[in-house]
Amino acid sequence: MVIDAISNGIVLDHIKAGRSMELYQILNLDKLHCSVAVLKNVTSRKMGRKDIIKIDEIIDLNFDVLGYVDPGITVSIVRDGKLDRKFSVELPERVVNVIRCRNPRCITSTEQELPHIFKLTDRENRVYRCLYCESRAKGGD
Repeated sequence: MVIDAISNGIVLDHIKAGRSMELYQILNLDKLHCSVAVLKNVTSRKMGRKDIIKIDEIIDLNFDVLGYVDPGITVSIVRDGKLDRKFSVELPERVVNVIRCRNPRCITSTEQELPHIFKLTDRENRVYRCLYCESRAKGGD
């Protein structure tokens, strides 16, 4: 299979195998008017298997979402066919409107306009808790 190189766009690499479609949905990539390639279960020397997403346009991405779903992702920004910038995302300290509080007694259940904010309380175990009620959220993996 051959996927063309992009001249201006973003490559999300080193995604854990099987996680690319979750990112595709969370980032609303289906709403873009440019080409988006999702490569699943690509052979990788470093990871064994990985997923890759190529976006044929430079867009604003929520890097906190990427870090929450998979903190091992690398982001490459390509401009005029050349690598402009490459960096890794990290587990964010806070995530806003990425996950929803499931506690029916949380204020976010009654006050619909409030943002769902979760803070990282245990980096090692990837534990996030609701800012308002301290309920534990399910982790990114």
